[in-house]
Amino acid sequence: MKRDTICVQGGWQPKKGEPRIVPIYQSTTFKYDNSEQMARLFDLEDSGYFYSRLQNPTVDAVAAKITALEGGVAGMLMSSGQAANLYAIMNICQAGDHFVSSAAIYGGTYNLFAVTLKKFGVDVTFVSADASEEEIQAAFQPNTKALFGETISNPGVEVLDIEMYARIAHRNGVPLIVDNTFATPINCRPFEWGADIVTHSTTKYMDGHATAVGGALIDSGNFDWEAHAEKYPGLTQPDESYHGLTYTKAFGKGAFITKATAQLMRDLGSSMAPQNAFLLNLGLETLHLRVPRHCSNAQAVAEWLAARPEVAWIHYPGLKGDKFYDLAQKQLPDGSCGVIAFGLKGSREDAIAFMDRLKFISIVTHVADARSCVLHPASHTHRQLSDDQLREAGVAPDLIRLSVGIEDLSDIIADLAQALDK
Repeated sequence: MKRDTICVQGGWQPKKGEPRIVPIYQSTTFKYDNSEQMARLFDLEDSGYFYSRLQNPTVDAVAAKITALEGGVAGMLMSSGQAANLYAIMNICQAGDHFVSSAAIYGGTYNLFAVTLKKFGVDVTFVSADASEEEIQAAFQPNTKALFGETISNPGVEVLDIEMYARIAHRNGVPLIVDNTFATPINCRPFEWGADIVTHSTTKYMDGHATAVGGALIDSGNFDWEAHAEKYPGLTQPDESYHGLTYTKAFGKGAFITKATAQLMRDLGSSMAPQNAFLLNLGLETLHLRVPRHCSNAQAVAEWLAARPEVAWIHYPGLKGDKFYDLAQKQLPDGSCGVIAFGLKGSREDAIAFMDRLKFISIVTHVADARSCVLHPASHTHRQLSDDQLREAGVAPDLIRLSVGIEDLSDIIADLAQALDK
């Protein structure tokens, strides 16, 4: 099926007499006829459902849709995008390991990597999103296990050179993990540019209506774990918690997601609720329609803002002259996203005053849904970072993150205009 059809039809193909719409399996547990059947499930010898913390039919159907949209071989959903990034790293790293990440990432992810994972004994080195190949290579260590970046960074809307990052990762025998939240598979499929693993905060464009928090983890199946077996013993050596089962030998291209489900979801429990998966699926059915509208509205708003005398600077990869314009034309030819970063002439207080004057464009923590919204990251989502960390993450103190929705374009511009005029 083509992409647009997958959005509507993917993941759930009902048989005779089954519900046309993916049903909500609102059950924690599932019945079997005898003890042996259950035992085989717990030993990963049979596939099936027994407890919704690990797997649930509603959740798996929606995971299958996102996996198909990204062109992957296996995927799973979880309770948030933060959980997805945590699982992506911890599925291949353990205490004493190291990974490299672009610094231009969501503030919560930066904090997860820089603070929380260090408490687990996993270290990280951050590099600039537009660092040279030599600079990124210099960040690698003998114990480096992964390279991470965001297709389009939040909130700086910097575009990751996925091909270059993939080339560096593979030269060092590690996978490239890409958070594709802002681009979505409608505008970019990182696997086609060499990425190995993709994560999403499905809370954003995929859900599209600010109804359900969620995350997704998708594996391309392309990284050869066995070729680097000494680096990834958790995948290539027997797992004593499953009677010596080796994931790569037992599950082949499904090894990464099976391990993330059987180990991390088993022990950490960041599962998505069936009701949330159902709501996410409703959003996915119109993803291919909404994303182009977000992009066309944002392009027009970015061009309008760039011409306003009150605007000191603006970052949007669809603008000619933007630092990432050429890369966006290559990787994101159909559009980037609906998020714009800009700053006003004046002080941080001027930026706050501007936002406070907006009428229907709301000040919210959220981003990337149907409604236009605005945020001052240095005061809100990234306020836990120091000024140096803010700059390293591509967040200027005066940066305003404007998420352009799918309302009428003239109304969006009118609201911005009246706030600037005052």
